[in-house]
Amino acid sequence: MKTAYLFPGQGSQTPGMGKDVYEASEAARKLFAEADEVLGFPISDIMFQGTAEELTRTSVTQPAIYIHSVVLALLTDVRGKAQMVAGHSLGEFSALAASGCLSFADGLRLVQQRADAMQRACDEQPSTMAAIIGMEDAAVEQLCADTPGIVVPANYNSPGQLVISGEVAAIEAAVALAKERGARMAKVLQVNGAFHSPLMASAQAALAKAIETTRFSAPACPVYQNVTAAPSADPAVIRQNLNAQLTAPVRWTQSVQRMAADGATHFVEVGPGKVLQGLAKRIVETAEASGYSSLPA
Repeated sequence: MKTAYLFPGQGSQTPGMGKDVYEASEAARKLFAEADEVLGFPISDIMFQGTAEELTRTSVTQPAIYIHSVVLALLTDVRGKAQMVAGHSLGEFSALAASGCLSFADGLRLVQQRADAMQRACDEQPSTMAAIIGMEDAAVEQLCADTPGIVVPANYNSPGQLVISGEVAAIEAAVALAKERGARMAKVLQVNGAFHSPLMASAQAALAKAIETTRFSAPACPVYQNVTAAPSADPAVIRQNLNAQLTAPVRWTQSVQRMAADGATHFVEVGPGKVLQGLAKRIVETAEASGYSSLPA
């Protein structure tokens, strides 16, 4: 019986996030102050007092979720408790920091650079994503192959729930085709970019330089990475997979299945929201799933 710690990605942000953690702990206050200094702007103010709209800006969303998750992980000693960790997309950076592979500050710098690079890539070419529910993965893969233009599987979230990513016209065509082929739901998402697709190539190139110059240490436990859905403990392999992540699909279904096959029976989500808890239960019906977004009483 092993416990896997999971870290959420973009979309789990919420107004007021992290404020109770900040108020409850002097150590947390120091980490939030460090985050403000690293980023060069008072992100803690936006997290605690900002509107939902302010929190949806990529340059704020990604660092905010990372900070909330990693502060909690550091204060609750996830590094000393976890037998394995994983993070969904952005959450992979949180998982690496929680496991000791990256320092809090270095991970945050990479997240900031990732967010800025992704925003620039989004500005270069209109693109978007769509959720397809109620189709087998292979059917969605075929759907993408049959649709003209750039459209690819982006997030394998759970069986029967897959997000696709690509050019706006191609995504709209794929959504229409999915409905024709019997999808229970096919819907364009309110995002301004084709994350985890070839359209993020410029962002990947920019992030590669930052990853190359950042110190990576051996993690305290295996990190199940998005690109391979396999455990990694070698810093060189982790770097390579992290760099590939921006243009490759998030294999979350496969990651959770692999963690379960490797002995995980309990999945604990650390950070804002409960998305990953729900996905874990859908992927592995026998799994226990819980989480926390505040410090335990």
